[in-house]
Amino acid sequence: MTTTANTAPPAPAAVPAGSGPWQLARAELRRRTAVKVSLVVVALFLLMAAGAPLLSSLAGWSPEEFDKTAVDPYLGGRPLGPLGGISADHWLGVEPVTGRDLFARVVHGAQVSLLIALTATAIVVLAGTAAGITAGYFGGRTDAVLSRLMDLTMSFPSLIFMIAMMSVAKDVNRILLMTAVIGLFGWPGVARVVRGQTLSLRHREYVDAARVGGSGPWRILTRDILPGVAGPVIAYTTLIVPGMIATEAALSYLGVGVRPPTPSWGQMIAESVGFYDTDPMYFVIPSTCLFLTVLAFTLLGDALRDVLDPRSGRT
Repeated sequence: MTTTANTAPPAPAAVPAGSGPWQLARAELRRRTAVKVSLVVVALFLLMAAGAPLLSSLAGWSPEEFDKTAVDPYLGGRPLGPLGGISADHWLGVEPVTGRDLFARVVHGAQVSLLIALTATAIVVLAGTAAGITAGYFGGRTDAVLSRLMDLTMSFPSLIFMIAMMSVAKDVNRILLMTAVIGLFGWPGVARVVRGQTLSLRHREYVDAARVGGSGPWRILTRDILPGVAGPVIAYTTLIVPGMIATEAALSYLGVGVRPPTPSWGQMIAESVGFYDTDPMYFVIPSTCLFLTVLAFTLLGDALRDVLDPRSGRT
């Protein structure tokens, strides 16, 4: 007899029968070429950011060190040699006018950009998960207050508010301030996702059984509810990171982010605009790094959402 009722695709053959959802998710992710490539790109940039001081010392230049011999003072400081001054001494060329080593500034810029983006993402995910799981589980007045706070935060024109705050603050740690400001406006999105998941889980049989068995709210939230929302949170976390990287780059591009001489990709792109016709490599290199990082995190996040988020509609 032939049946058409079960249309779900079979689990990958490499996964033993009876495997849990996380084993099935890992097997599904391993089958996707885009995931493998994205992981390699993300790992390379993370290693580059973590090893920025070592890499720049291997190249022989610090990000603030000038090399006037690498630029032509009679041509407006244009780098000597082809492709923006790429040579054995300067692996990615040099900045016009200053002669600062572009490789050193790119790797240190990766450190600053990724540090801000990943730290802000951690703040957003922790705050959003805590607010969403609390609102969804307790409901009532707690849910109403937290939901109105989410609505209030999301109603602000976040980019304009970020620019205003970053412009007013003067003698502060710019990296710390950017991390806090970016994280301030990102948590409601995660909170809404977690709240919706919690609402669907709080009356499940195993949660009711734990409640009847005498478990307190904290134990139920951490032992029963949190594992149920972990999949969507992980997926959306990966999708948040490229937005955070782009936000940091945009603020630095607008001149209200990280201040010179501290390098960041957005700041380097902003400075390269005036030289794109005479030294296009100065614009291409940091732009390519930014593009590849955002693309890799986006593809990875899309794949994780398809596999881990039951609301994504993957069949």
